[in-house]
Amino acid sequence: MNINPENLHSPADIKGLDNDGLAHLCDDLRAILIRKLSAHGGHVAPNLGVVEATVALHYVFNAPDDKLVFDVSHQTYVHKMLTGRIAAFLDPARYDDVTGYTCPSESGYDLFEVGHTSTSISLATGLAKARDIEGGKENVVTFIGDASLGGGMALEGLGYAPTLGSNFILVINDNQMSIAENHGELFTHLAELRATNGTAANNIFKALGYEYIYVRDGNDIASLVKAFRQAKDADHAVAVHINTMKGMGLPCAEANKEAFHYHGPFDATDGNSLRVDTSESYDDIFARQMLAHMAADRRTVTMTAGTPGSIGFPPAARAEAGSQFIDTGICEQQAVTMAAGLAKGGCRPVFGVVSTFVQRAYDQISHDVGINRLPVTFVEFYGGATGGMNDVTHLGFFDIAMISNIPNIVFLAPANADEYVAMLDWAVGQTDHPVVIRTPGGRVRHADGAVNTDFFRYDTVAEGSDVAIIAEGNLLYTALEAADILRSRGISPTVINPRILSQVDAACLDSLKDYRRVITMEDGIVDGGFGQKVAAYLGNAPVRVTTLGLRKEFIDKFSVKELLDANGLTAEKVAEAAMA
Repeated sequence: MNINPENLHSPADIKGLDNDGLAHLCDDLRAILIRKLSAHGGHVAPNLGVVEATVALHYVFNAPDDKLVFDVSHQTYVHKMLTGRIAAFLDPARYDDVTGYTCPSESGYDLFEVGHTSTSISLATGLAKARDIEGGKENVVTFIGDASLGGGMALEGLGYAPTLGSNFILVINDNQMSIAENHGELFTHLAELRATNGTAANNIFKALGYEYIYVRDGNDIASLVKAFRQAKDADHAVAVHINTMKGMGLPCAEANKEAFHYHGPFDATDGNSLRVDTSESYDDIFARQMLAHMAADRRTVTMTAGTPGSIGFPPAARAEAGSQFIDTGICEQQAVTMAAGLAKGGCRPVFGVVSTFVQRAYDQISHDVGINRLPVTFVEFYGGATGGMNDVTHLGFFDIAMISNIPNIVFLAPANADEYVAMLDWAVGQTDHPVVIRTPGGRVRHADGAVNTDFFRYDTVAEGSDVAIIAEGNLLYTALEAADILRSRGISPTVINPRILSQVDAACLDSLKDYRRVITMEDGIVDGGFGQKVAAYLGNAPVRVTTLGLRKEFIDKFSVKELLDANGLTAEKVAEAAMA
């Protein structure tokens, strides 16, 4: 018996299939995935590798009564196809009907908004405990990749789950990959389990109290169904370790798993990108500069927490850096506190981190780096609304408010590539401050003249007398456009590039006290942002201060242009605010 994917409305539709029917369905779903992903882009290799596992989960378990929790949830495309959302994968006009992650507002089968790693086990322990308190009998299943399993929070949950003494099913999707290669001895241990077909005497899961089941071929539907049936309805913790292939069924993804972890539209026959961007990028600038620093001083190291490609370090650049490139795996807390130790030991650590992930290590930045005033440099990528990430789980515009208010932290926001390089060079060379540098969003721009390297002072880029616009990062260029509008209307504007967002330049602000109005612009939330620091400083002066930025809200799949317009961050609306 086979089923046409167009007729998939819920997991109940696949319950009557035999193993051959399930295998045929997996082939169909994989073909649909490749067709959509090659045209639309998305998380390619992670989803192709778990087609069979996802089908088997929904075949054996009875969601949504049984609870399925997916770690990171970027590998849930097939889960969505099986739970009433197949049209979003079949019809190009509806490709954007679903998000790239689990989303409770889309479906009752999705339990949580999840986009950060290593959370699923802890979430599932809460579900299991709630079930036990209420006397329920449903299965609680968490699906986590080997890379996510190495995160500190996952290890905390891993040790806690067996203490519940009740049904808890842990599925470890072992594809031997993080976004790039895995790092850490846990993965050596998983390799030992794979090599012995799960029979190695050294078994962390058994040691922690799990019943352990190994599936040698995690892309074989019959083997998966058998293993999940064995685990189903257990009255204790069970770990099902499945050996899968990331990128399964697409040769280019199988051969280049790192590049196809997430990929834009591509030609499915050869893997070539359909949208080739040859323009200069900030991640390339960062990598070039750091390779030069590392070559000049062996004490300088570049660090990442599992996202080397996002900071401009593909395999070739990592090989060039050698042991001076440190990847801690998806463990931001380890990276930050290790950086503190490196700095204390006399090294010059530079941690390149995606903005949304830096919040995962807030305590370490504050406690281990800030209190100890250690010269660690953090370089953030994809920050702000203009940074390039717009999933609700990956927002990058809380960073200014979150990090710039930690004592001892110097938070810098360059407006162009020349400032970016100068700030990086200064941060690596000094030993007095922890420094955060926010990589500008959007296209690379260059300064018109020499860079003022006194980064503790604001830089006035246009002199006026009536109103002042203080605009951080690449919003400086919006401010310059607004200034042109104001001049055309007979108003003389001053435009200021603040550069440092963790403190105010008192001398500069004192010079503005007799202005009619001061406007601040930031690509981040207003609450707790640098604009409020300016407003507080000028609170007793006659000048009126208007703080422009983003509302404090979680927002999903936004248009950058529409979001900036809605928050008054366009040139015309800034000019209107100046004239109000």
